[in-house]
Amino acid sequence: MTGPQRPDRPVEGERPGGYAREHGDRPAFERRGDDRFGDRERGARQRSDRPAADRRAGDRFGGDRERGDRRGGDRFGGDRRGGRPARPAVDLPRQIAYEAIAAVHRDDAYANLVLPAMLREAGLTGRDAAFATELTYGTLRHTGTLDAIVTDAAGRDVQRIDPPVRDALRLGAYQILHTRVPAHAAVSSTVDLVRSVGPGATGFANAVLREITSRDSDAWVAKLAPAQETDPIGHLALAYSHPQWIVRSFAEALGGDMGETTRLLIEDNERPPVHLCARPGLADPVALADEVGGAPGAFSPYAVYLPGGAPGDLPAVTDGRAHVQDEGSQLVADALVAAPLDGPDGRWLDLCAGPGGKSGLLGALAATRGARLTAVEVAEHRARLVAQATRGLPVTVVHTDGRTVGSDPKLLEEHFDRVLVDAPCTGLGALRRRPESRWRRQPSDLPPLTRLQRELLTAGLRAARPGGLVAYVTCSPHVVETHVTVTEAARRCGFDVDFVDARPLLPAGMPGLGDGPTVQLWPHRHGTDAMFLAVLRRV
Repeated sequence: MTGPQRPDRPVEGERPGGYAREHGDRPAFERRGDDRFGDRERGARQRSDRPAADRRAGDRFGGDRERGDRRGGDRFGGDRRGGRPARPAVDLPRQIAYEAIAAVHRDDAYANLVLPAMLREAGLTGRDAAFATELTYGTLRHTGTLDAIVTDAAGRDVQRIDPPVRDALRLGAYQILHTRVPAHAAVSSTVDLVRSVGPGATGFANAVLREITSRDSDAWVAKLAPAQETDPIGHLALAYSHPQWIVRSFAEALGGDMGETTRLLIEDNERPPVHLCARPGLADPVALADEVGGAPGAFSPYAVYLPGGAPGDLPAVTDGRAHVQDEGSQLVADALVAAPLDGPDGRWLDLCAGPGGKSGLLGALAATRGARLTAVEVAEHRARLVAQATRGLPVTVVHTDGRTVGSDPKLLEEHFDRVLVDAPCTGLGALRRRPESRWRRQPSDLPPLTRLQRELLTAGLRAARPGGLVAYVTCSPHVVETHVTVTEAARRCGFDVDFVDARPLLPAGMPGLGDGPTVQLWPHRHGTDAMFLAVLRRV
């Protein structure tokens, strides 16, 4: 059986949304309704549905603004009929935010890929870029709650509103309810945007947005959310804009503590910090923090917190001394290396390596300890990314399926001393970084993923020599992807394995690590993605 091993990790060069389309789980809000707004009530809608992202770069954000030449359908411009001066175009940050949101919903794009490209193309930097970024990510995070509010304010299900107008209303509602933009400015700018993407719907949009301004966010939640006493999951789902099944899975992983679940949901809706990994032997984290104007991390000995900006442009990243990596990912990779091991310790394996963040850290650690890492990746373009991420390190990249241990001559059974199985998962632990994922993932994703996880972990255990160590890692706290998967794989693998207590493998004094032997990290406890770690020793 072959297939992608990293559906939860979009990277440059990967066609956005391929995994979602392959499994037929395109979210309902991306489908056009049968009664598209305006088609029946206002007649033919003389507009172009061609997205701005599909037009030539010279007309991407409204044509040649200096000459007033808007041959791209006057999408973001005004009407020059009769020689009248054009209406002012929608301001550029809002245009870009709208286009990024539309691309996510229309094309299954990933915001972390399309938005930076749009900002670069438009030449937007500083406060304008920050505003566009806030609007994009904030709107995507709060989509579920915004849709409920728009539905109530419009008097019709949000799915019956034409998609371009729907995305504009979401953007406007987010500004009204979650930013310091004055309500009149949010309404006016959004109506201008609707005039360009759905001209027949301007009156409707104006009425909906003005209705939304009649309450603040808390008042809307009080009106629309189920009572917390009778339906705590439904209340939290609407109040903090997560699908109910995800809220339920978080609550289960947190032992049913609804107060802590609430804190997690709040943290999920915050903008996450950017973390760098100072590669051991190549960069000192304190010196790197001074170099980039950041601060050393709280837990990982390699972590540096960035204040903002574009980390990919930093010299330390471009020259390979550091890479962008969440502190939680650093901690679980380092835990594998920190675990005590009897016997030889020179052959390491990363069984699901793409796109290469953990391989980069493991490769740097291997270089300091005289070891060598074999990094396995099933997708060719991801294997190339792993090779780029580990250039100059003692790493051999193998383009194959990790489940071929024992049948591939490069992946021998009982051969490796330390094995990392960083398994593909739903990615529910990184929703603050990929806000659109919460609306794309479905419970139906779990069966094929957990089967793949068990197969990969079993292969990793076969690859470990007797006495060798295997770290099973997921970026998800869902108990089916964590405790169920690891216990089932250990039970079914056909040989004896012992669980190693993972807590002592993490920094001393780190709070909230539970009762062991496995560890679950949390955004609200540790400031990291919700990484799960289990360490097993092959007997």
